[in-house]
Amino acid sequence: MADLALVGLTFIWGATFVVVKNALDSASTILFLALRFTLAAAVLALVFRRRLARPNSAALRVSAAAGAALFLGYLFQTLGLRLTTPAKSAFLTGLSVVLVPILGGLLYRTRPTWQAWAGVTCGVAGLYLLLSPAGVWRMGAGDWLTLACAVAFALHILVLGRFSHRVGVADLSVIQVSVAALLSLASFWWAEDPFVRWTTPLVGAVLACGLLATALAFSVQTWAQRFTSPTHTALIFTLEPVFAALTSYVVMGESLEGRALGGAALILAGILVSEAK
Repeated sequence: MADLALVGLTFIWGATFVVVKNALDSASTILFLALRFTLAAAVLALVFRRRLARPNSAALRVSAAAGAALFLGYLFQTLGLRLTTPAKSAFLTGLSVVLVPILGGLLYRTRPTWQAWAGVTCGVAGLYLLLSPAGVWRMGAGDWLTLACAVAFALHILVLGRFSHRVGVADLSVIQVSVAALLSLASFWWAEDPFVRWTTPLVGAVLACGLLATALAFSVQTWAQRFTSPTHTALIFTLEPVFAALTSYVVMGESLEGRALGGAALILAGILVSEAK
């Protein structure tokens, strides 16, 4: 049941790439994130209201750092998604798993395993093929922004892995999403030209991302990981770019062919190798 729940969660995350892509014509980027995170924070606070404790300063620091990384990850991902395709965005975002051991080695002075280096090698080779489908390297602004998002998500994973044992699950979930909401609300009105049109795709995206991909996702992941290991969970999460590519193909007709398909396969192989310890 835990594995099935995680697979379902991964499908939701994969499908939201297309959902968000279609909604971005109706709202500016940071305002969309503000709507998403505010809704998710309110729902999480309601769900965990009886389990919330009064956090100490250490818990606040950890949750704030996680929330800031979460905000930056989704900011770069959403900005990049305006300029690249859902399938590309998903595979590039998946590189965050490969970056975790490398960044962890730099930050915490630990030696990455051979699996980590093999994963990075596969990921870089796959990145080259994915972004040069005609044999010519073409990395647009959207691709660079999505790579920045992978770095931010890798930092988010490192923060949680290093410090989450010091903070209760309920407090960490609610505070970090609330921090992401506050950062979005504090910046959308000056960092961009905000606009919103309440179209059906936008309302659907806010509900899907706020309720399913954030609030429900945190609750399900917290429950499911009590019954499985972090490595097993990470392996299941490698399905996210696969689901994103399938959804993009069905909904938008996007397909990866030739070198791009080989690059996507290499990136997925790199994620698997880096986690298959």
